[in-house]
Amino acid sequence: MLKFRLMTGVQSLVMIAVLLLSACGATPADLTTPTLNPDAIRTEAVSTFASGLTMTAAAAPSDTPIPTLSPAPTFPPLATSTAGTPFASGPTVAPTAGCYGLRFVSDVSIPDNTTMTPGQAFTKTWKVLNAGTCAWDAGFKFAFVGGEQMGGTTQTLSASVAAGSTFDISVPMTAPNRTGTLRGNWRMQTAAGQFFGDEVYVQIVVGGSASTATNTPGGAVPTNTATATATPTP
Repeated sequence: MLKFRLMTGVQSLVMIAVLLLSACGATPADLTTPTLNPDAIRTEAVSTFASGLTMTAAAAPSDTPIPTLSPAPTFPPLATSTAGTPFASGPTVAPTAGCYGLRFVSDVSIPDNTTMTPGQAFTKTWKVLNAGTCAWDAGFKFAFVGGEQMGGTTQTLSASVAAGSTFDISVPMTAPNRTGTLRGNWRMQTAAGQFFGDEVYVQIVVGGSASTATNTPGGAVPTNTATATATPTP
């Protein structure tokens, strides 16, 4: 009897539920459980997973290495001028070596304004002093630098001349074939061609009266005398 009542109660509840669902517009088809397709589920899952991988790859940083920048070359600083010292411009002349010096002492032969006839041969000899602190090496030259050359040629030292020594240097010459007061200037130079010391000269009068110009000695002269002699350069 109790069982019957329970079944009757359940049936009543079911009927009430059906009525309520009908009132809400539901149909028996709506109450059926949808059938799930496993293949569709797998396809959807794979699609979702692939989409996630694509987004992850787009967000991940690139593995391309960043190029290494080479340091910029270092340039030496520009030269600056100290106060009161202007920049040098244009080519400069090499300075004379500080340890070399020559001072005129006297005319050994052919004093100034010696009278000559045109074409007359003579030898001019000067006494000079090595006034520097370095010896004149063999190979130094005594060369014509201006005026009347009078046939003279460059003379080359055959031996060294010590500092503080006097030295007689001679140059064979010939009076020009014209009249007047004629002068030729000569100077000592290193083997490399660098001139130094006093400029000395020879002055003669060809076929005329003499003038009063003279060479002027350049100070006291030591008593020691060099024995080296100059030889003409071909």
